[in-house]
Amino acid sequence: MNEEGNFKKFLLLWTGELISSIGGGLTSFGLGVYIFDRTGSAASMALVTLLGFLPTLLLSVPAGALADRFDRRLMMMIGDGCSAIGIIFILLCMMSGGASLIQICIGVSVSAIFSALLEPSFKATITDLLTTEEFSKASGLVSLAGSARYLFSPVIAGLLLAVSDIKLLLFIDICTFFLTVMSAAVVRRGIGAKKTKTGEPMLESIKTGWNILCKKRGVMVLVFMSSVITLFMGMFQILAEPLILSFRDAKTLGIAETLCACGMLASSLVLGIRGLKGSYVKTLGLSLVVSGVFMAGFGIFENIISICIFGFLFFSALPFANNCLDYLIRTNIPSDVQGRAWGMIGLISQLGYVVAYVISGFAADVLGKTSGRGVGRGSAYVILIAGILLSVTATGILFAKSIRELENRETEEKTDDEK
Repeated sequence: MNEEGNFKKFLLLWTGELISSIGGGLTSFGLGVYIFDRTGSAASMALVTLLGFLPTLLLSVPAGALADRFDRRLMMMIGDGCSAIGIIFILLCMMSGGASLIQICIGVSVSAIFSALLEPSFKATITDLLTTEEFSKASGLVSLAGSARYLFSPVIAGLLLAVSDIKLLLFIDICTFFLTVMSAAVVRRGIGAKKTKTGEPMLESIKTGWNILCKKRGVMVLVFMSSVITLFMGMFQILAEPLILSFRDAKTLGIAETLCACGMLASSLVLGIRGLKGSYVKTLGLSLVVSGVFMAGFGIFENIISICIFGFLFFSALPFANNCLDYLIRTNIPSDVQGRAWGMIGLISQLGYVVAYVISGFAADVLGKTSGRGVGRGSAYVILIAGILLSVTATGILFAKSIRELENRETEEKTDDEK
């Protein structure tokens, strides 16, 4: 196997996902501002986010099974390319005089349905291309690509909205889909289609994904704990924008989001260059504890400087947690079933986001109205509470024996291989 060549193919694939993430961030930012300007409700923003996320979550398990049954690069091309349909629909509605909340919900739902094919295939492809030693470095770069929607997109979108409108953002996002499909096509041609077993029924494949997780109690505990953690992080994700928009404009929001996400950029670059050499469980627990502290700080003051500082610190801790989660799970699952496993993992671990999107906007609106201080402070109260609960929950990782055993087993297996 040409390891150097495979890492270059990974970098090409990663570049495509980086571009896609930036384009998706432009649309997400633009739609958030568009909806808040017209409704003034955090619940409406949360509804759109939920409908853009829920189809991807519900389809993640069958998408994972497809990633193990068919060519993973082809699945990525179909998912990325066809997800543009929903964005095109919203753009056409905008060009016809403005999109209603219902039309936006339909568009983001259609886009999310096809996007479901992407993540399990992308993560399984990383395993196809790279060695175990390269996983940590690759995870840092993948985290960086994911952070691009928070790092680059907000400031670009904020500046573009100052001179144009949301239609330009949607058009740019649509163009990025073609670039990402091309990068996946080049990689697919370079390594060929992966031969997979297609005789197993779909339901049996899904059951296999569940059984894989059940084989190691530590993996299952880590996945379910991740679901609780995503509940609190989802609240932060959906309410940060209405918090800032309640006392600042879209341009300031874009700059603030970019400054906050610079923390993720710095940490992701460090991990991409150096990676982590050990102590994954300890690093995971501590990074999530401090993330909760910084999240709580984000909601304390209605001050843009304070918000940017705590936001920067919050995002700087996340890549370490993501890196450790990815490594501990990836190294404890056989490579030939990772598509099915990641699909099931995605379903369980991200259920917290669904709950967050359902209750966070409503809670912010109610608290804002009850306190008489508006939806902005209502959002701040919810973020403050979520941050405290995140820190408390994350301490459980440091004391979970089954999770610590995941790292110990991986180290023992590596030592046996060296012997």
